[in-house]
Amino acid sequence: MKNQFSILDNNYAKKEVETVVALAVYQADNAVWLKQSVESILTQSYKSFVFVIVIDGPIPQNLLAILTDAVRSDSRVILAQHSENKGLAGAMNNAIDYTSQYNPSFFVRMDADDVSEQNRLHKQINFLKRHKTVSVLGSALTEINEYGKKVGARVMPTTHKRIVSMLPRRCSMNHPTVAIRFDVFRDGHRYDESLRNTQDYFLWILLASKGYIFRNLSDRLLKFRRVNDFYKRRGYGKSLNEFKARLYAINKLKQYSPHNFVYACGVLMLRLMPSNVVKIAYKLDRHLLERFHKH
Repeated sequence: MKNQFSILDNNYAKKEVETVVALAVYQADNAVWLKQSVESILTQSYKSFVFVIVIDGPIPQNLLAILTDAVRSDSRVILAQHSENKGLAGAMNNAIDYTSQYNPSFFVRMDADDVSEQNRLHKQINFLKRHKTVSVLGSALTEINEYGKKVGARVMPTTHKRIVSMLPRRCSMNHPTVAIRFDVFRDGHRYDESLRNTQDYFLWILLASKGYIFRNLSDRLLKFRRVNDFYKRRGYGKSLNEFKARLYAINKLKQYSPHNFVYACGVLMLRLMPSNVVKIAYKLDRHLLERFHKH
């Protein structure tokens, strides 16, 4: 049976909206974190958006109840569903295609275990309005644990030149923080649905090769959930896809330096090491990235 995308609830009465916020929900999502995530969007200081929540396959009743309450309490929430799990890329692409009817200007990512700061949308949308050439805008973030306590930070390079030059070595955009000008999708670009992970990394490389402009705000506009098994989640499949993305970036962006090739191979080997080694490397990477940003 073909996987079906359907709209469960849509009480949004207006014909147009400035911004679309999109979130995918999965069977294993944490109910407390999901509720915090949804509330952090609905309480934003910026108001001109629809919030598309895609249920990606069957979910338990407690998660569905949270989403049903959100729909009832706020007419900006649009609830959609895949009959079977399709993955993040498919969920985002369907959200993009469905909401194109509202003629939006911006598309904003959100994840079900993260928390957006109250001024996130205000800062990002205002920046995009002032800087018409920028198509993809991310931000720094604060890393929190399962209890909401700060455990780290992730600061990315802010300028287009540094963001693109770094792509052959790492994904230089924090995907859950990203706001994208909707014209990117009107130009025909989408997430690659054949990928179950690293979809964002491949998309940034493609867009950079097409000349789209990137920026990152230095403001930490999102609390990113980094739980105990974070370092164990990068299995062989994801590590291999990251390696392929780095080679793709080297070729697509024509950055054929020995440093980039050695880095790609080194990271692949590191990813396959025990989680305690990966944890140390991750913390070192955060430290070096923040120093790079400051200079």
